[in-house]
Amino acid sequence: MTGKVLILGGYGNFGKRIARALTASGTPVIIAGRDEGRAKAEAAALPHGLATAVAFDVRDDLRRHLDEVQPVVVVNTCGPFQNSDYRVAEACIDAAIHYIDLADGRDFVTGITTLDARARERGVAVISGASTVPALSSAVIEHLRPQFSQLHALRFGISPGQRAERGLATTQGILSYVGKPLRPFAGDDAPSYGWQGIHRQRFPVLGKRWMANCDIPDLDLLPKAYGLRSIRFSAGLELAPLHLGLWALSWLVRSGLPINLPRHAGWLLTASNLFDPLGSADGGMFVVLSGLDLDGRPRERRWFIVARRGEGPQIPTIPAIILAQKAACGKLSLLGATACTGLVTLEEYLAELKPYPIETFLE
Repeated sequence: MTGKVLILGGYGNFGKRIARALTASGTPVIIAGRDEGRAKAEAAALPHGLATAVAFDVRDDLRRHLDEVQPVVVVNTCGPFQNSDYRVAEACIDAAIHYIDLADGRDFVTGITTLDARARERGVAVISGASTVPALSSAVIEHLRPQFSQLHALRFGISPGQRAERGLATTQGILSYVGKPLRPFAGDDAPSYGWQGIHRQRFPVLGKRWMANCDIPDLDLLPKAYGLRSIRFSAGLELAPLHLGLWALSWLVRSGLPINLPRHAGWLLTASNLFDPLGSADGGMFVVLSGLDLDGRPRERRWFIVARRGEGPQIPTIPAIILAQKAACGKLSLLGATACTGLVTLEEYLAELKPYPIETFLE
């Protein structure tokens, strides 16, 4: 029998996509959020009668709500995670319920192991960062790793299409570190700052796009997992005026002006949406891995994924979908608390993406 998956933020940008994929595969879901009308509307729109809705605030006696709905696993999409604590994960552990989140906060994801002993004692899995980074980035490394005798450096990044749906929480997360110094990482010879270090990156189909420094958990996780000497992650906006405008704001923050960019995330996101007619709905991710081949000679492989027609936001949801399905069916063997590094294979990932206009390239 398949257990129920409780999706916190189930009608949001990522939550609704996770819910649709799970119900399409026969997994029952519970759509949760503070807005009862939106939760019920999303549940009613899902097929097969597999969705129900509940309304509550995760900050208000979550343990009681968990006891009432009794899910097998909770998927937490309620970001931003940059300044969050672990109260949701802790409530799940106390209730002996598996927990999965889509966090991209560097400290949040890397610190999830502090819950490992408690999770093991309760016999549950606590998985943080079940999203593009570090789940897809590590899956690509695992896939290419057999072609190398040594891995030395990784450059990777993401550039969404201007017309692809963007969530407020993601915007707030990025703005939280724009113009601020990033904690040192492998190969970082000089101080790095959020949304600086701008450069141009080529993508198949998409052409060249502007990129800039971003702060993500991979900067700590991947060098440790794969022995990398150097790592660099960047993100970019499709339209140069928006990308360079945010770069200009980063200098104001870096100069010490008391600008609280996350507080202005709502109107900044609304303003950026006004530029949608000038952009496309196509986005992509690149991964450049270098080191020594099996004969000890220098080698570099370039992997890309390109999403068309606004389907880019499907990509971050896939690890949570795969892991939630396994947990709901009793097939998740993992116990303890960990970041989502190496938990999903590239083959599993791409199989879930087959219904969408998404393709990969290897050079």
